[in-house]
Amino acid sequence: MVSISPDELAIELLNQCLRGNAHSPDLLETLVRMALSKDPELARKASHSLFRIVVERLADLFEPCLCDAYAALFCEVIAQAIPELSAEPLLDRYRRVRLPRRFEGATERVRRVYVLSRVTLGADVAITSQALNAAKRRFPGAEIIFAGPRKNYELFDADSRIGLLETGYHREGTLEQRLAVFGKLRDAFGQPGSLVIDLDSRLTQLGMLPLCPDEQYFFFESRSFGGLGSETLSALTSRWLADTFSVERPRPYISVRGQGPEAEITVSLGVGENPAKRIGDEFERNLMIELSRLGETVLADRGGSRDEAARVDQAMRSLHNVRAWTGAFAPFASSIAHSRLYCGYDSAGQHVAAACGTPLLAIFAGHVSARMFHRWRPEGTGPIKVIRADAPNSSVVLRQVRDYLPALYERP
Repeated sequence: MVSISPDELAIELLNQCLRGNAHSPDLLETLVRMALSKDPELARKASHSLFRIVVERLADLFEPCLCDAYAALFCEVIAQAIPELSAEPLLDRYRRVRLPRRFEGATERVRRVYVLSRVTLGADVAITSQALNAAKRRFPGAEIIFAGPRKNYELFDADSRIGLLETGYHREGTLEQRLAVFGKLRDAFGQPGSLVIDLDSRLTQLGMLPLCPDEQYFFFESRSFGGLGSETLSALTSRWLADTFSVERPRPYISVRGQGPEAEITVSLGVGENPAKRIGDEFERNLMIELSRLGETVLADRGGSRDEAARVDQAMRSLHNVRAWTGAFAPFASSIAHSRLYCGYDSAGQHVAAACGTPLLAIFAGHVSARMFHRWRPEGTGPIKVIRADAPNSSVVLRQVRDYLPALYERP
C-alpha cells in the first residue's frame, strides 16, 4: 500500500463513499498518515488529495446521504490528527448538533455571538452575512463577532455592531495547518455567555470540531438542508436562521468602509482557484470587448494571483475605457455595489452584486452536479441572468452574453 499515491488513495475512498459502502479504515489511515508526515511535500500532496478529491466532492454534490459518509470518515481523520479527540464521541456529537432546533434561552444572558466565516468571500456574502444580520436583531445587547480572515471581515467592517476574531485558514495548507484553529476557537467560544453560529464552516471542518458545549452551538448543515429541492443556499440559509432564532427572514448584505473606484460596469474573471469555471482566453477577450462597447467606464478586478492578473491584462489590452483594479476585494465590492452592471464567472463578485441589487450576468461553468448549480446560483432583488455553461463553448456562451447584456444594462 505504501507505493500507492495520495491521489489514488483519495479516489478509492471517494468511490467507496459514492457507492454507498463504508470507507476502508486502512486506506484512510494511510492517507491521513501521509497528510501528517514530517516530509513537507508528502504532507502537502496528501492533504491536497484528501480535501480536493474527497472532502470537496462529497460537499459539492449536496446529497443528504453523503453527509453521513463524510462525518464517519472525517471523525477518524480528526481523531488521528488530534489525539485528545476520539472518533466515536465526535460522531455522536455531530449527530446531535446537526438536528435543527430553536434558540429558546434567555436573550439577555447572551453576551457575545460568534458567527463563523465560510472562508470564501462569496459564501460570506451570500450566507454568513445573513447570520450577522439575524444575530444583530435577535441579540441587540450582545457583541456580534465575525470569526474568520480579516479580508473577509472587511466586507462588514463599516457595521459598528460587528467585531472581529481574526482567524486565518490555510485553504491550500496541510491537514495539520487546517486544523490549527481548534485550540484558539475552543478557548474563545468556551467563555460563559457565548453563542456560536456555524453555517457549515471550513474552520470547523463542516461542523466536526467540538468547540463549545452543545447548548451554545447552532449548526446549519447546508449540504443536506433543503433535501433534494433546488432552492439556493442563500434562501435556505435565510429560512434556517428565521426558524432557529425567531426573526424575520434576513437578507445578505455588505458594509464596506470607504468606496472603491466608480465605474458603470464591473467585471471579474476570478474562478476561486477552480479552472473548470473558466470558458477560455478567447471568450474572456471577447467578453471584455463587448463590455467596453456597452459602457463608458469598465472596471476589471485583477484578482489575487499572478495567473488571474495576467489573464485580465490580456483580456483588456488596448481597450481604452477598461481600467484594472489591483488590491483588496472589499473596495472592489463597493465598486460593484455602485455600478450599473456586474458580469463575471461563478465567484464572489456575483454574490456581492446580488446582495446589493446590482444588475448581474453570471456565467456558471464547472459545477459537478445540477444541485451544486442550483445551490450556488446568485439570488437577490436586482435583475439577474445566469448562463449555465454545462459544456462550455466559447461562441455559444458569447452569443448568450450578447443577448442578455443590453437589457441588463438599460442605458438611460
